[in-house]
Amino acid sequence: MLQRGEIRDDLIETTVISVSEVRMSSDLRIATAFVSPLGARDDAAVIDALNRNARFIRGRMSPALRQMKYMPEFRFRLDTSYDNMAKIDELLRSPEVKRDLDDKDKD
Repeated sequence: MLQRGEIRDDLIETTVISVSEVRMSSDLRIATAFVSPLGARDDAAVIDALNRNARFIRGRMSPALRQMKYMPEFRFRLDTSYDNMAKIDELLRSPEVKRDLDDKDKD
């Protein structure tokens, strides 16, 4: 739906959006989609635009999910896992950690 440009919102239409994960609530009534707007200047504005269009997205997804008892409400959140992985990678490459690992290898 995002690739086909079905959502009529200028910000969403001009931004490449990667959906990395969707978590369902235990009762399957809420679907939280973690997204990464690629190349966007304001990630929060893209998330807000997706949340404004959540009802439309829910309606367009209904036929594909008709086997579900309840159609889930869609919520969009910024995926920060890539940022977290980059921080961990940076820490692992830091001189202090390298020094500690080198000392461990000598033992």
